[in-house]
Amino acid sequence: MAVIDRIVAALRAGRPVLLPTDTVYGLCADPYREPPVRALRRLKGRDEMQPTALVASDVELLLECVPELRGRSATIARALLPGPYTLVLPNPARRFRWLAGSRPETIGVRVPVLTGDARTVLDRVGALAATSANRTGEPDPRRLDDVPPEIRSACTAELDGGELPGVPST
Repeated sequence: MAVIDRIVAALRAGRPVLLPTDTVYGLCADPYREPPVRALRRLKGRDEMQPTALVASDVELLLECVPELRGRSATIARALLPGPYTLVLPNPARRFRWLAGSRPETIGVRVPVLTGDARTVLDRVGALAATSANRTGEPDPRRLDDVPPEIRSACTAELDGGELPGVPST
């Protein structure tokens, strides 16, 4: 099975994977179900009250996932995304509560600028729950080898995208 197929299958099965993003390596999971997101947080050592970003393949899919992001929020998203930003926007319907942490009335969203196999993976799955692939408080991984061994070994699949810019989304 090709690496892209393994990654897509792992995500659909609710297992964590490592993917290069436009910033740093990401620890990614299925965003549509709570258990994979909880597992992702445990693996990272992140408190359940900390939010995790919803990463979409494009702005239109993002607006389908959170249809309340209309008007001003949609205008802002279309102006800044895709790009290396995590936008924290109103989430009045409290969608994806398991991503929102302690503030379910907001949601962090991203549409990264991806190329190659990482783009193919995101296009195939549509959306991801994603956070940097490091333990909380440790340096952000610019290379796959920078990912802590305990995180890397717990991931079902990984995609090596070489050395990344190393500046996490803001």
